[in-house]
Amino acid sequence: MLSVLEVKRKLPKVFVDKLYENFSPLTVDKILSGMSGERNTTLRVNTIKSNIQEVMNILKQNAIKFDRVSWYNDALILKNCTEKQIQKLEIYEKGCIYLQSLSSMIPPLVLNPKENEKVLDLTAAPGSKTTQMAAMMNNKGYIFANELDRLRCERLKYNLEKQGAKIVEANNGRGESIGKQYENYFDKVLLDAPCSGEGRFLATDARTYKSWSERTVKELAKLQKKLLKSAYLALRPCGEMVYSTCTLNKEENEEILEWTCNELDIEILDIEAKIAKDVATSKNIVPAVSDIANIKKALRILPSKETEGFFVARLRKK
Repeated sequence: MLSVLEVKRKLPKVFVDKLYENFSPLTVDKILSGMSGERNTTLRVNTIKSNIQEVMNILKQNAIKFDRVSWYNDALILKNCTEKQIQKLEIYEKGCIYLQSLSSMIPPLVLNPKENEKVLDLTAAPGSKTTQMAAMMNNKGYIFANELDRLRCERLKYNLEKQGAKIVEANNGRGESIGKQYENYFDKVLLDAPCSGEGRFLATDARTYKSWSERTVKELAKLQKKLLKSAYLALRPCGEMVYSTCTLNKEENEEILEWTCNELDIEILDIEAKIAKDVATSKNIVPAVSDIANIKKALRILPSKETEGFFVARLRKK
């Protein structure tokens, strides 16, 4: 585990400087501390194939220690087991569990898809949130899961098959064009947007941050706007959308929401009522940074030992 000072020295200087521009020194210290070492392995029980009690019993039989997650009954934090070790278990091979970041589980919980709804997952690979939503819907309804990259789309199809998510149709195509093809069609849309991935940075692993640049952030912000417009077109009137990223900067988060409110007939909704209270009041979750009251309804999850950095906003088409 590195000190905050050591983390500052390892991460790109421009990135660290921008953190101090956007957040208080105390929040920046929390963020950098959350990037100081490896994160705990976390998993989600796939309720299509198993249940939390069965999985906990199997983990106990294998002497794997874990903690429950207060805000999500089907999530576990492993205390003495790596991803490679858990992948050797039969419950992993059979798709009874899915290795997934806790933060990644929050956007589907906020979207809250129901049985028999039509749901669009606009940038779906590798399928973490897609399979979670299929389980939340009890495998009843329809999910259209789109992925641009052909190889990643194959990985998506593999995970859908392994998890038994039979209500999902996988599509290899451009997310920007889906809105015009399926105008006003979906009850709910998840846009977990391609982003610069700052929430996943680990100072101990240069691979997590070596490709970051200000230019990449600007290019991704342009793409995110195109995808949001497509998601908006695909959503039926009064339908709900969740916009999320695994990055920390305002350009890909708050500024995207400002653009959305100005350009699209859409409103930002509260999140607190949609997920358990202790998530909303967690020390690792802070409101969006903005002078606009509605944008403050979005939440930023800070990186920590148990969570990747994430940004989540709940929207409704007027």
